[in-house]
Amino acid sequence: MHHILIIDDDNSVRDALEFFFKEKGFKTTTAPDGLKGLKLLKEERFDVFMVDLMMPDISGLDVIKEASAQHITTPGIVITGHGTIKNAVEAMKLGAFDYITKPFIFDELLIAIDRAIELSNLQKENILLKKQLKRKYNFDVLIGDCPQMQEVYEQVEKIADTDSTLLLTGESGTGKELIAKIVHFNSFHCQKPFVPINCAAIPRDLLESELFGFEKGAFTGAINTKIGRFELAHEGTLFLDEIGELDLSLQAKLLRVLEEKEFVRVGGVKTIKVDTRIIVATNKDLEKAIKEGKFREDLFYRLNVIPIHLPPLRERIEDISLFVNHFVHKFAKDKKKKPLKFEPAAMKCLMKYHWPGNIRELENLIERLTILVSNDTVKVSDLPEKFYNLFDLQDCRPDNFHNISNEFNLPESGISLNKFLEDAEKNLIFKAMEKTGGIKSKTAKLLGLKRTTLIEKLKKINLQ
Repeated sequence: MHHILIIDDDNSVRDALEFFFKEKGFKTTTAPDGLKGLKLLKEERFDVFMVDLMMPDISGLDVIKEASAQHITTPGIVITGHGTIKNAVEAMKLGAFDYITKPFIFDELLIAIDRAIELSNLQKENILLKKQLKRKYNFDVLIGDCPQMQEVYEQVEKIADTDSTLLLTGESGTGKELIAKIVHFNSFHCQKPFVPINCAAIPRDLLESELFGFEKGAFTGAINTKIGRFELAHEGTLFLDEIGELDLSLQAKLLRVLEEKEFVRVGGVKTIKVDTRIIVATNKDLEKAIKEGKFREDLFYRLNVIPIHLPPLRERIEDISLFVNHFVHKFAKDKKKKPLKFEPAAMKCLMKYHWPGNIRELENLIERLTILVSNDTVKVSDLPEKFYNLFDLQDCRPDNFHNISNEFNLPESGISLNKFLEDAEKNLIFKAMEKTGGIKSKTAKLLGLKRTTLIEKLKKINLQ
């Protein structure tokens, strides 16, 4: 049930509005003056409030103004029997949602209330989403026990709640954007937008317009004014990924914005002021790019206020099992499946792999395995072929294999021929797999078998 607060010093108006809205299924609370109304707004949660313009203690405009100053987000509708355009304009400027004159047309009043409640619901959703984002990007999502990452996490906690420029370096897939989001959502900028842009993904002739926006008629096709990313990120955070891809002319314009906190839209003349925190990321060596004349030295030193380097996954071997555990549970929940388990030999393959795509590549692999592995245990054979040459069969040699030599002496007590042949087959398959690095197609060819026949035999001896 939606809750409406009615603030009016006229008893008959309060009673009429209260009766009408109760009949329509609303919950109502009334206040006989502006001060009591403000007190109720601070203490209780309402979906919308209505306030009379002219009251003896404080006016309806003062109530609107004070509610805004107290960061009360409840939409307010001003009602008055002394309506003027000037009062209406002033009310809207102070933050009123709507302005309605007496005598009321109740159906119009109901439409205004419904629109205000719709806005209130959107505000609640927005607040909830921001809280969810803050939980999603809190410091607990940082994974890693290696010393390099512990140092990164300490730096991130120290600088998050500042407005200092941050330069994130590291290979693609190491988690630079995640760090940028954690910094944003744990700073005083968190209620404002986080605006990302990949400088490498947008053609150079369009990137300036994307960053700074453009005025109507600035070029062919500019039929409307467009707001740029800097304006969208006002009082929030602008994340410039792949900053090393900016050409020199755009680098000069970016430098000016960083130094002057102002810019001009493409095709415009008006200077626009912005207060935006800048976080940039690159997988390039910017100091090398400076020597090659591809990156401005003055811009580099302006960006390099707080540098943080994210090491590649191959330098964080001890963290691989932590990421695997995180991703198997994440995708099990997403895909509604049991969390995967990894046989020791399969996990060793992951630990030996060089991971050129870093964490992103590992995440994609776990998602693929979650979908494709028929049971909940990942074997070496379930991994892509590029992992096979990392497979060490010594990790899974069965202890009960008989050591069968070429010079075999039949014991006096006799022997089970079936057991002998079974063990001989196991040993032969094992040696063939060892020789081919675990690649089934090669092993089958070496043994003169079909690949499907080999797979069946492997299943029987628990090597599949």
